Amino acid sequence: MVNLIGTYECKADAKGRLMMPAAFKKQLSSVLQDGFVLKRAVFQSCLELYPMAEWNLLMQKMNKLNRFKKKNNDFIRKFTAGVKVVEVDTAGRLLIPKDLIGFAGIAKDIVLSSAVNIIEVWDKGQYEKAIEDAAVDFADLAEEVMGFDDEISLD
Repeated sequence: MVNLIGTYECKADAKGRLMMPAAFKKQLSSVLQDGFVLKRAVFQSCLELYPMAEWNLLMQKMNKLNRFKKKNNDFIRKFTAGVKVVEVDTAGRLLIPKDLIGFAGIAKDIVLSSAVNIIEVWDKGQYEKAIEDAAVDFADLAEEVMGFDDEISLD
């Protein structure tokens, strides 16, 4: 399992290629040759870049869903809509397909942000707005998500 760290800004060229930041290339060095899956995010208008091994683990979970249940089938279709296999080329660039650029509203300035085992690919303006919007509720969100009701023993 890959645990990624960092947020980096870069630019996309006219063809939709971006230079993978050296820090991410180093963190991903053991999986670069396997390629990646790039997809639409579920909750935000950004993209998610999965190392192939991480994608395969996720697909193992998805394969356990009963496809004869309409909700499951609809979820799988929506979740995998626009999925693309991508690679970092010999020059260290990653090509973002045009349909995914459109979905994420990516112009030229991009933010690559680690999200545990994947990288989120954002248009810079949308990333800053999402961070600003989340900042208002972050303390409450942190308490709800991470503030477990663990019993503390005083003995």
